[in-house]
Amino acid sequence: MKKLFISLVACFAIISGWLGFSSMSPSNISTHLQVDTITIAGAPYLSQDMKVTVAVPQSYFNADDTTHYPVVYLLNGHGGSYKNWPMIVPVDSIADAYQSIIICPSGMNSWYWDSPVDPGMQMESFFVKKLVPSIDSLYRTRTDRLGRAITGFSMGGHGGLWLGIRHSDLFGSAGASSGGVNIMPFPKNWNMATFLGNQEENRERWENHTVINILDQLQPGQLNVIFDCGTEDFFYDVNCDLDSALNARKIPHVYRTSPGAHNGAYWSKSVYPQLDFFYDVFYGK
Repeated sequence: MKKLFISLVACFAIISGWLGFSSMSPSNISTHLQVDTITIAGAPYLSQDMKVTVAVPQSYFNADDTTHYPVVYLLNGHGGSYKNWPMIVPVDSIADAYQSIIICPSGMNSWYWDSPVDPGMQMESFFVKKLVPSIDSLYRTRTDRLGRAITGFSMGGHGGLWLGIRHSDLFGSAGASSGGVNIMPFPKNWNMATFLGNQEENRERWENHTVINILDQLQPGQLNVIFDCGTEDFFYDVNCDLDSALNARKIPHVYRTSPGAHNGAYWSKSVYPQLDFFYDVFYGK
């Protein structure tokens, strides 16, 4: 019944649109905006500060509400920012329907690694040492690992699984939608060489910075994993390879495929089964 209710809310929200957000800093955060933008200082891990979209349930502002809500981190793809997910889905309605805080950071084309060649692009360290602690200090969040989930589309799908696998002490669930889960077939795309160096000269480094090659860090039951890909997507084959690799290691996971290309029309639908999956973990369904 809960999933049916959520699906109805999600469909209505897509039709009715989403609430706008305004620019605020963490020190002056609004106490009444359901969807807001905050800025978190990037130093010492990033060469620039990061803007982040935050959506909270309407109930968050009830005078008698002391709930600590679970958190879903939604990561954007290459060329995007904190604005992308709110343009694709109604993050305010999602926060209400799933009784969760939604966090949309700016990926800065980083692929969510710590760059071995650029000291000003240590995105993984920023996430675990700065972003997550900042969100937990600014909002009434659940701070247990089963109260956090992370996913994203494209580059953000790689980031969701990269950070989820490597930091399962922070994230109990991780996912990807159309994720670039194996970067090796794409040596000249999406600024990856900027942060890893040329693949031909740094092949081992590239091998060590792709999701499909870090599955040895994951044990069965260690992380709740869900991912999907459209059958017309250029990342379809690498996602099928990831599914096979997880099966070979007997690591439980959910892999979904359906018709769709690498675009917002696909992600605006594919995110909801993942949110259902995270909700079940958050609330023990």
